[in-house]
Amino acid sequence: MIHLNLFIGLFALSGVVSAQIGGKHAYEFLNLPASARITGLGGHLIGVQDEDVTLALSNPASLNDKMHNRISFSHNFHFADINNGYVSYGRKINSLGINAHFGVQYIRYGDFVSADIFGTQTGTFSAGETAFVIGASRKMADRIQIGVNIKGIFSNLETYSSTGICADLGLNYGKDSSSYIISFVIKNIGAELTTYTGTRFGTPLDVQIGISKKLKHLPFRFSIIGHQLHRANVRYDDPENTEPTDIFGEAPKENKLKDAVDNIFRHIIFNGEFLLGKNENLRLRAGYNHLRRKELSLSSFRSLAGFSLGFGIKINAFKLDYGLGYHHIAGAANHISISTDMGKFFKKL
Repeated sequence: MIHLNLFIGLFALSGVVSAQIGGKHAYEFLNLPASARITGLGGHLIGVQDEDVTLALSNPASLNDKMHNRISFSHNFHFADINNGYVSYGRKINSLGINAHFGVQYIRYGDFVSADIFGTQTGTFSAGETAFVIGASRKMADRIQIGVNIKGIFSNLETYSSTGICADLGLNYGKDSSSYIISFVIKNIGAELTTYTGTRFGTPLDVQIGISKKLKHLPFRFSIIGHQLHRANVRYDDPENTEPTDIFGEAPKENKLKDAVDNIFRHIIFNGEFLLGKNENLRLRAGYNHLRRKELSLSSFRSLAGFSLGFGIKINAFKLDYGLGYHHIAGAANHISISTDMGKFFKKL
């Protein structure tokens, strides 16, 4: 059979948001966007508190009363027959004074042809990973809300399997959801419980800080998110990259200021969302992820890598969202989400 190291190299594609800093951990799929809305906003959204229950996967502190009885289904059509998605449900538990949610995050890598060391095909196999998520939030003070997610993870790559557990910790500080929110999140703190081959991999830890602000006189909300903040340097040093030379055959001098600025912006995601209509029934959104652009663009071709677009529309009791995330010149990921308030169909909920 093909060696497991090849699997891990292939399945590191699920960590495209982390680009070249991915592939060093198990369960990279945990970093994929939970919904089409998040895809359209650059891959991360941690400082918004509204009725969108999928936001609780990005930041459990975003759980709030508006998510009560909300259910959401999301599916992302990735590259090379890879598909991932997220199903979630939110609930307010008055007796405990908390808001809670439950979700299932999954990725399916498709079917592969297995072969022996001589290249003789011996059949096919599949691979996939699933995380079961439960989380809750609680208001600790007038402007402070905290939350936690717990994830049980199950990974099957051909005949190899692994189980793990992770936690997300989140904190929101803000006047209210219509003004500004400052957020702090530590994602995917955890470990493998059982390993693929005896070697224990880490989990894809990500420390994030963000601020979201809804403008007072314009139906627009913007967010600035710092991610991978536990890593000082996220620039990728390609050992096979040949330095260009000038007309005298000498390599150009290193520009430390340029490299430092580039590294800073690789830690930052910018996004914005127009909220149109009396009840914000139409939403237009866009985002820019500089890390994704620098790691997944080609120097010889121009592309839209790093940019993302999307929209959301409310149709009767349902909300439909579409997100388009450009990763590479080869194409983009198409993400679709649909959500509704179950209380409108089942009055006793």
